Amino acid sequence: MLIEFSVSNFRSFRDKQTLSMVAAPRLQKKENVFKPEVTGEKLPDLLKVAAVYGPNASGKSNLILALGIFSGITAASNSEHLPISSFRFDPVLQDKPSEFEWNFVTDGIRYQYILAATEQRIWREELYVFPYGKETLLYQRKFDGVSENYQFGATLEGGDLVHQAWQNLTGPRTLFIVQAVANSSENLKQLRAPFEWLDWNRAVRNGMTPALQQTLKLIEERAEIAEGVARFLQEIDVPITQIEFLKDSSLSAERKIRLMHQTALGSAQFRLSEESEGTRNLIGFWVLWVSLNARPQFDLRLLAIDELDSSLHPNIIIALLKKRLELEHSNQMIFTTHDTHLMDAKILRRDQFWITERDANGATQLRSIHDFAGRESEDIEKRYYEGRYRGLPLLRKR
Repeated sequence: MLIEFSVSNFRSFRDKQTLSMVAAPRLQKKENVFKPEVTGEKLPDLLKVAAVYGPNASGKSNLILALGIFSGITAASNSEHLPISSFRFDPVLQDKPSEFEWNFVTDGIRYQYILAATEQRIWREELYVFPYGKETLLYQRKFDGVSENYQFGATLEGGDLVHQAWQNLTGPRTLFIVQAVANSSENLKQLRAPFEWLDWNRAVRNGMTPALQQTLKLIEERAEIAEGVARFLQEIDVPITQIEFLKDSSLSAERKIRLMHQTALGSAQFRLSEESEGTRNLIGFWVLWVSLNARPQFDLRLLAIDELDSSLHPNIIIALLKKRLELEHSNQMIFTTHDTHLMDAKILRRDQFWITERDANGATQLRSIHDFAGRESEDIEKRYYEGRYRGLPLLRKR
Protein backbone atom coordinates (compact mmCIF):
# COMPACT_ATOMS: atom_id res chain seq x y z
CA MET A 1 0.00 0.00 0.00
CA LEU A 2 1.49 3.29 -1.08
CA ILE A 3 1.21 6.02 1.54
CA GLU A 4 3.07 8.67 -0.41
CA PHE A 5 5.72 9.05 -3.09
CA SER A 6 8.14 11.95 -3.57
CA VAL A 7 10.49 12.90 -6.40
CA SER A 8 12.95 15.75 -6.99
CA ASN A 9 15.55 16.73 -9.61
CA PHE A 10 14.19 14.22 -12.09
CA ARG A 11 13.31 15.29 -15.61
CA SER A 12 10.70 18.09 -15.19
CA PHE A 13 10.66 17.78 -11.39
CA ARG A 14 12.96 20.31 -9.75
CA ASP A 15 11.98 20.74 -6.10
CA LYS A 16 10.52 17.88 -4.11
CA GLN A 17 6.96 17.07 -5.14
CA THR A 18 4.80 14.54 -3.28
CA LEU A 19 1.86 12.44 -4.40
CA SER A 20 -0.05 11.36 -1.31
CA MET A 21 -2.51 8.48 -1.18
CA VAL A 22 -3.61 9.49 2.32
CA ALA A 23 -7.38 10.06 2.32
CA ALA A 24 -8.65 13.40 3.55
CA PRO A 25 -10.90 13.11 6.61
CA ARG A 26 -14.64 13.81 6.56
CA LEU A 27 -15.15 13.20 2.84
CA GLN A 28 -17.86 10.81 1.67
CA LYS A 29 -17.56 7.80 -0.66
CA LYS A 30 -15.99 5.57 1.98
CA GLU A 31 -15.80 2.74 -0.56
CA ASN A 32 -13.00 4.73 -2.24
CA VAL A 33 -10.65 4.24 0.71
CA PHE A 34 -9.34 1.38 2.82
CA LYS A 35 -7.81 1.03 6.25
CA PRO A 36 -4.17 -0.12 6.18
CA GLU A 37 -3.53 -2.96 8.57
CA VAL A 38 -0.30 -2.20 10.41
CA THR A 39 0.91 -4.03 13.48
CA GLY A 40 1.07 -1.76 16.52
CA GLU A 41 0.41 1.44 14.57
CA LYS A 42 -2.71 3.29 13.48
CA LEU A 43 -2.43 4.95 10.07
CA PRO A 44 -5.00 7.11 8.26
CA ASP A 45 -7.20 5.66 5.52
CA LEU A 46 -5.57 5.35 2.10
CA LEU A 47 -7.01 5.95 -1.38
CA LYS A 48 -7.59 3.08 -3.79
CA VAL A 49 -7.30 5.25 -6.91
CA ALA A 50 -5.79 8.62 -7.93
CA ALA A 51 -6.24 10.48 -11.25
CA VAL A 52 -3.68 13.04 -12.47
CA TYR A 53 -4.66 15.88 -14.85
CA GLY A 54 -2.67 18.68 -16.46
CA PRO A 55 -1.69 20.18 -19.82
CA ASN A 56 0.75 18.56 -22.22
CA ALA A 57 4.41 18.74 -21.11
CA SER A 58 3.40 19.54 -17.52
CA GLY A 59 5.04 16.42 -16.03
CA LYS A 60 2.30 13.78 -15.89
CA SER A 61 4.29 11.22 -17.86
CA ASN A 62 7.41 11.99 -15.81
CA LEU A 63 5.47 11.21 -12.65
CA ILE A 64 4.55 7.76 -13.99
CA LEU A 65 8.16 7.24 -15.05
CA ALA A 66 9.35 8.17 -11.56
CA LEU A 67 6.87 5.78 -9.93
CA GLY A 68 8.39 2.94 -11.95
CA ILE A 69 12.03 3.94 -11.53
CA PHE A 70 12.88 1.06 -9.17
CA SER A 71 12.14 -1.53 -11.86
CA GLY A 72 13.76 0.69 -14.47
CA ILE A 73 17.04 0.82 -12.55
CA THR A 74 16.91 -2.90 -11.84
CA ALA A 75 16.48 -3.67 -15.54
CA ALA A 76 19.33 -1.30 -16.53
CA SER A 77 21.82 -2.34 -13.84
CA ASN A 78 24.04 -4.14 -16.38
CA SER A 79 24.00 -1.31 -18.94
CA GLU A 80 26.30 1.67 -19.15
CA HIS A 81 23.67 4.19 -18.11
CA LEU A 82 20.75 4.23 -15.67
CA PRO A 83 17.39 5.70 -16.82
CA ILE A 84 17.99 8.90 -14.84
CA SER A 85 17.87 12.47 -16.11
CA SER A 86 18.17 15.52 -13.88
CA PHE A 87 16.27 18.81 -14.15
CA ARG A 88 18.15 20.47 -17.00
CA PHE A 89 17.03 24.08 -16.68
CA ASP A 90 18.98 24.58 -13.45
CA PRO A 91 22.75 24.23 -13.99
CA VAL A 92 23.25 23.75 -10.25
CA LEU A 93 21.23 20.52 -10.38
CA GLN A 94 22.48 19.01 -13.63
CA ASP A 95 25.26 16.96 -12.03
CA LYS A 96 23.38 16.16 -8.83
CA PRO A 97 21.42 12.93 -8.31
CA SER A 98 17.70 12.54 -8.80
CA GLU A 99 15.94 11.58 -5.57
CA PHE A 100 12.96 9.32 -4.95
CA GLU A 101 11.18 8.30 -1.77
CA TRP A 102 8.50 5.68 -1.17
CA ASN A 103 6.54 5.37 2.07
CA PHE A 104 4.51 2.18 2.00
CA VAL A 105 3.02 -0.71 3.93
CA THR A 106 3.44 -4.38 3.11
CA ASP A 107 2.76 -7.49 5.20
CA GLY A 108 1.43 -5.30 8.01
CA ILE A 109 4.67 -3.29 8.38
CA ARG A 110 5.46 0.30 7.35
CA TYR A 111 8.66 1.06 5.40
CA GLN A 112 10.49 4.06 3.95
CA TYR A 113 12.80 3.55 0.98
CA ILE A 114 15.00 6.41 -0.27
CA LEU A 115 16.97 6.32 -3.51
CA ALA A 116 19.28 8.88 -5.12
CA ALA A 117 20.99 8.23 -8.46
CA THR A 118 22.56 9.79 -11.51
CA GLU A 119 22.89 8.29 -14.97
CA GLN A 120 26.27 6.87 -13.95
CA ARG A 121 25.62 5.35 -10.51
CA ILE A 122 23.61 4.99 -7.30
CA TRP A 123 24.52 7.74 -4.82
CA ARG A 124 22.27 6.88 -1.89
CA GLU A 125 20.02 4.02 -0.87
CA GLU A 126 18.31 3.77 2.51
CA LEU A 127 15.69 1.49 3.96
CA TYR A 128 13.86 2.10 7.23
CA VAL A 129 11.27 -0.04 8.94
CA PHE A 130 8.76 1.16 11.54
CA PRO A 131 7.93 -1.64 13.99
CA TYR A 132 5.15 -0.31 16.24
CA GLY A 133 5.70 3.13 14.70
CA LYS A 134 9.37 3.44 15.74
CA GLU A 135 11.84 4.34 13.00
CA THR A 136 14.57 1.69 12.66
CA LEU A 137 17.38 1.71 10.11
CA LEU A 138 17.87 -1.52 8.17
CA TYR A 139 20.69 -0.28 5.94
CA GLN A 140 22.16 2.88 4.49
CA ARG A 141 24.46 3.22 1.49
CA LYS A 142 26.11 6.50 0.49
CA PHE A 143 28.63 7.49 -2.15
CA ASP A 144 30.71 10.54 -1.20
CA GLY A 145 32.26 11.10 -4.62
CA VAL A 146 35.22 8.83 -3.93
CA SER A 147 34.04 5.72 -2.10
CA GLU A 148 30.89 4.04 -0.88
CA ASN A 149 30.04 3.86 2.80
CA TYR A 150 27.60 1.38 4.30
CA GLN A 151 25.83 1.37 7.63
CA PHE A 152 23.82 -1.66 8.71
CA GLY A 153 21.14 -1.46 11.38
CA ALA A 154 21.45 -3.59 14.49
CA THR A 155 18.27 -5.50 13.58
CA LEU A 156 19.26 -6.38 10.00
CA GLU A 157 19.44 -10.15 9.78
CA GLY A 158 22.38 -12.07 8.34
CA GLY A 159 25.34 -10.87 10.40
CA ASP A 160 28.56 -9.09 9.44
CA LEU A 161 29.87 -11.70 6.99
CA VAL A 162 26.62 -11.84 5.04
CA HIS A 163 26.30 -8.04 5.00
CA GLN A 164 29.85 -7.75 3.65
CA ALA A 165 29.10 -10.34 0.97
CA TRP A 166 25.99 -8.42 -0.12
CA GLN A 167 28.04 -5.23 -0.19
CA ASN A 168 30.74 -6.81 -2.34
CA LEU A 169 28.14 -8.00 -4.85
CA THR A 170 26.59 -4.54 -5.22
CA GLY A 171 28.04 -2.59 -8.13
CA PRO A 172 27.75 1.17 -8.65
CA ARG A 173 24.67 0.80 -10.86
CA THR A 174 22.97 -1.99 -8.91
CA LEU A 175 20.62 -1.66 -5.97
CA PHE A 176 21.77 -3.17 -2.68
CA ILE A 177 18.33 -4.53 -1.83
CA VAL A 178 18.20 -6.39 -5.16
CA GLN A 179 21.57 -8.07 -4.55
CA ALA A 180 20.74 -8.86 -0.93
CA VAL A 181 17.47 -10.60 -1.80
CA ALA A 182 18.95 -12.43 -4.80
CA ASN A 183 21.78 -13.79 -2.64
CA SER A 184 19.84 -14.69 0.50
CA SER A 185 18.98 -18.11 1.80
CA GLU A 186 15.37 -19.03 2.53
CA ASN A 187 15.96 -18.20 6.19
CA LEU A 188 16.79 -14.55 5.43
CA LYS A 189 13.42 -12.95 4.67
CA GLN A 190 13.63 -9.50 6.24
CA LEU A 191 14.36 -7.59 3.01
CA ARG A 192 12.18 -9.74 0.77
CA ALA A 193 8.84 -8.12 1.63
CA PRO A 194 9.90 -4.50 0.91
CA PHE A 195 11.81 -5.63 -2.19
CA GLU A 196 8.79 -7.45 -3.59
CA TRP A 197 6.52 -4.47 -2.96
CA LEU A 198 8.89 -2.14 -4.80
CA ASP A 199 9.62 -4.62 -7.59
CA TRP A 200 6.02 -5.68 -8.21
CA ASN A 201 4.78 -2.17 -8.93
CA ARG A 202 4.04 -1.58 -12.59
CA ALA A 203 4.37 1.70 -14.53
CA VAL A 204 2.84 1.65 -18.02
CA ARG A 205 3.92 4.27 -20.56
CA ASN A 206 3.74 4.48 -24.35
CA GLY A 207 0.63 2.39 -24.78
CA MET A 208 -0.49 -1.17 -24.16
CA THR A 209 1.73 -3.03 -26.66
CA PRO A 210 3.93 -4.78 -24.02
CA ALA A 211 0.84 -5.74 -22.03
CA LEU A 212 -0.80 -7.07 -25.21
CA GLN A 213 2.21 -9.29 -25.89
CA GLN A 214 2.03 -10.58 -22.32
CA THR A 215 -1.66 -11.40 -22.69
CA LEU A 216 -1.03 -13.23 -25.98
CA LYS A 217 1.71 -15.28 -24.36
CA LEU A 218 -0.65 -16.29 -21.55
CA ILE A 219 -3.36 -17.23 -24.06
CA GLU A 220 -0.87 -19.44 -25.87
CA GLU A 221 0.18 -21.16 -22.64
CA ARG A 222 -3.24 -21.67 -21.03
CA ALA A 223 -6.55 -22.18 -22.81
CA GLU A 224 -8.61 -20.86 -19.87
CA ILE A 225 -6.93 -17.46 -20.23
CA ALA A 226 -8.65 -16.97 -23.59
CA GLU A 227 -12.01 -17.59 -21.90
CA GLY A 228 -11.19 -15.04 -19.20
CA VAL A 229 -10.18 -12.38 -21.74
CA ALA A 230 -13.38 -12.97 -23.74
CA ARG A 231 -15.53 -12.61 -20.59
CA PHE A 232 -13.72 -9.38 -19.69
CA LEU A 233 -14.39 -7.93 -23.16
CA GLN A 234 -18.08 -8.90 -23.06
CA GLU A 235 -18.49 -7.23 -19.66
CA ILE A 236 -17.45 -3.93 -21.20
CA ASP A 237 -19.63 -4.32 -24.30
CA VAL A 238 -17.07 -5.60 -26.80
CA PRO A 239 -18.91 -8.33 -28.81
CA ILE A 240 -16.14 -10.94 -28.76
CA THR A 241 -17.54 -14.24 -27.56
CA GLN A 242 -14.56 -16.53 -28.12
CA ILE A 243 -10.79 -16.30 -28.60
CA GLU A 244 -9.01 -19.13 -30.37
CA PHE A 245 -5.27 -19.72 -30.54
CA LEU A 246 -4.09 -21.62 -33.62
CA LYS A 247 -1.31 -24.11 -32.94
CA ASP A 248 0.73 -23.28 -36.02
CA SER A 249 4.45 -22.85 -35.36
CA SER A 250 4.92 -21.00 -38.66
CA LEU A 251 2.80 -18.07 -37.48
CA SER A 252 3.63 -15.25 -35.07
CA ALA A 253 1.63 -14.99 -31.83
CA GLU A 254 -0.56 -12.20 -33.23
CA ARG A 255 -1.32 -14.14 -36.45
CA LYS A 256 -2.33 -17.20 -34.43
CA ILE A 257 -5.14 -15.35 -32.66
CA ARG A 258 -8.72 -15.59 -33.99
CA LEU A 259 -11.52 -13.60 -32.36
CA MET A 260 -15.18 -14.55 -32.75
CA HIS A 261 -17.64 -11.62 -32.93
CA GLN A 262 -21.36 -12.17 -32.36
CA THR A 263 -24.04 -9.88 -33.83
CA ALA A 264 -27.78 -10.09 -34.51
CA LEU A 265 -26.97 -11.33 -38.03
CA GLY A 266 -24.66 -14.07 -36.83
CA SER A 267 -21.01 -14.58 -35.99
CA ALA A 268 -17.75 -13.95 -37.81
CA GLN A 269 -14.09 -14.59 -37.05
CA PHE A 270 -11.34 -11.96 -37.29
CA ARG A 271 -7.58 -11.89 -37.02
CA LEU A 272 -6.09 -9.72 -34.30
CA SER A 273 -4.60 -7.42 -36.95
CA GLU A 274 -8.13 -6.67 -38.13
CA GLU A 275 -9.26 -5.46 -34.72
CA SER A 276 -9.35 -1.79 -33.79
CA GLU A 277 -6.58 -0.21 -31.76
CA GLY A 278 -9.04 0.17 -28.89
CA THR A 279 -9.84 -3.56 -28.83
CA ARG A 280 -6.15 -4.44 -28.95
CA ASN A 281 -5.53 -2.06 -26.04
CA LEU A 282 -8.32 -3.69 -24.06
CA ILE A 283 -6.87 -7.15 -24.63
CA GLY A 284 -3.55 -5.86 -23.34
CA PHE A 285 -5.19 -4.09 -20.43
CA TRP A 286 -6.75 -7.38 -19.32
CA VAL A 287 -3.49 -8.73 -17.86
CA LEU A 288 -2.96 -5.50 -15.89
CA TRP A 289 -6.55 -5.49 -14.68
CA VAL A 290 -6.47 -9.10 -13.50
CA SER A 291 -3.15 -8.57 -11.72
CA LEU A 292 -4.38 -5.38 -10.05
CA ASN A 293 -7.53 -7.00 -8.77
CA ALA A 294 -5.94 -10.19 -7.52
CA ARG A 295 -5.52 -10.73 -3.81
CA PRO A 296 -3.06 -8.13 -2.46
CA GLN A 297 -0.40 -10.69 -1.56
CA PHE A 298 -0.08 -11.60 -5.24
CA ASP A 299 0.77 -9.78 -8.47
CA LEU A 300 0.60 -5.97 -8.65
CA ARG A 301 0.72 -3.82 -5.54
CA LEU A 302 0.52 -0.55 -7.47
CA LEU A 303 -0.42 0.05 -11.10
CA ALA A 304 0.51 3.42 -12.64
CA ILE A 305 -0.72 4.10 -16.18
CA ASP A 306 0.09 7.07 -18.39
CA GLU A 307 -2.76 8.45 -20.54
CA LEU A 308 -5.33 5.83 -19.67
CA ASP A 309 -7.88 7.66 -21.82
CA SER A 310 -5.78 7.05 -24.95
CA SER A 311 -6.26 3.31 -24.46
CA LEU A 312 -9.81 3.05 -23.16
CA HIS A 313 -13.18 4.74 -23.80
CA PRO A 314 -14.32 7.11 -20.99
CA ASN A 315 -17.38 4.99 -20.18
CA ILE A 316 -15.21 1.88 -19.95
CA ILE A 317 -12.84 3.68 -17.59
CA ILE A 318 -15.76 4.68 -15.38
CA ALA A 319 -17.14 1.13 -15.36
CA LEU A 320 -13.75 -0.35 -14.47
CA LEU A 321 -13.12 2.23 -11.75
CA LYS A 322 -16.48 1.40 -10.17
CA LYS A 323 -15.48 -2.27 -10.09
CA ARG A 324 -12.08 -1.39 -8.60
CA LEU A 325 -13.64 0.74 -5.87
CA GLU A 326 -16.08 -2.01 -4.91
CA LEU A 327 -13.22 -4.39 -4.06
CA GLU A 328 -11.97 -4.39 -0.49
CA HIS A 329 -8.28 -5.18 -0.95
CA SER A 330 -5.41 -2.72 -0.94
CA ASN A 331 -3.90 -2.80 -4.44
CA GLN A 332 -3.90 0.75 -5.85
CA MET A 333 -4.09 2.44 -9.24
CA ILE A 334 -2.72 5.83 -10.31
CA PHE A 335 -3.30 7.10 -13.83
CA THR A 336 -2.92 10.24 -15.92
CA THR A 337 -5.65 11.47 -18.22
CA HIS A 338 -6.96 14.47 -20.16
CA ASP A 339 -10.55 13.20 -20.07
CA THR A 340 -12.56 15.40 -17.69
CA HIS A 341 -15.68 13.27 -18.19
CA LEU A 342 -14.43 11.35 -15.15
CA MET A 343 -14.64 14.51 -13.04
CA ASP A 344 -18.31 14.84 -13.90
CA ALA A 345 -19.05 11.17 -13.15
CA LYS A 346 -18.82 11.85 -9.41
CA ILE A 347 -17.36 8.45 -8.55
CA LEU A 348 -14.06 9.84 -7.23
CA ARG A 349 -13.53 12.21 -4.30
CA ARG A 350 -11.84 15.62 -4.41
CA ASP A 351 -8.71 14.17 -2.81
CA GLN A 352 -8.39 11.63 -5.63
CA PHE A 353 -7.84 14.29 -8.32
CA TRP A 354 -4.33 15.71 -8.79
CA ILE A 355 -3.08 18.49 -11.06
CA THR A 356 0.33 19.04 -12.68
CA GLU A 357 1.46 22.38 -14.10
CA ARG A 358 4.72 24.04 -15.17
CA ASP A 359 6.00 27.04 -13.26
CA ALA A 360 8.03 29.91 -14.72
CA ASN A 361 11.20 27.81 -14.43
CA GLY A 362 9.73 24.93 -16.43
CA ALA A 363 9.43 22.79 -13.30
CA THR A 364 6.48 20.54 -12.49
CA GLN A 365 4.25 21.50 -9.58
CA LEU A 366 1.97 18.73 -8.28
CA ARG A 367 -1.14 19.55 -6.23
CA SER A 368 -4.30 17.83 -5.05
CA ILE A 369 -7.61 19.45 -5.95
CA HIS A 370 -8.45 19.07 -2.27
CA ASP A 371 -5.69 21.61 -1.51
CA PHE A 372 -7.88 24.28 -3.10
CA ALA A 373 -10.84 25.78 -1.26
CA GLY A 374 -14.12 24.24 -2.29
CA ARG A 375 -17.09 22.10 -1.30
CA GLU A 376 -17.33 18.36 -1.65
CA SER A 377 -20.45 18.74 -3.81
CA GLU A 378 -18.98 21.31 -6.22
CA ASP A 379 -18.83 20.75 -9.98
CA ILE A 380 -15.17 19.76 -10.27
CA GLU A 381 -15.12 19.63 -14.06
CA LYS A 382 -16.65 23.11 -14.38
CA ARG A 383 -14.28 24.62 -11.83
CA TYR A 384 -11.31 22.92 -13.52
CA TYR A 385 -12.15 24.53 -16.88
CA GLU A 386 -12.65 27.85 -15.11
CA GLY A 387 -9.03 27.58 -13.96
CA ARG A 388 -9.92 27.37 -10.25
CA TYR A 389 -7.41 24.53 -9.75
CA ARG A 390 -4.95 25.88 -12.34
CA GLY A 391 -3.26 23.21 -14.47
CA LEU A 392 -4.78 24.41 -17.79
CA PRO A 393 -2.72 25.08 -20.94
CA LEU A 394 -2.03 28.78 -21.57
CA LEU A 395 -2.98 29.34 -25.21
CA ARG A 396 -1.52 32.47 -26.79
CA LYS A 397 -3.65 34.59 -29.10
CA ARG A 398 -2.11 35.74 -32.37
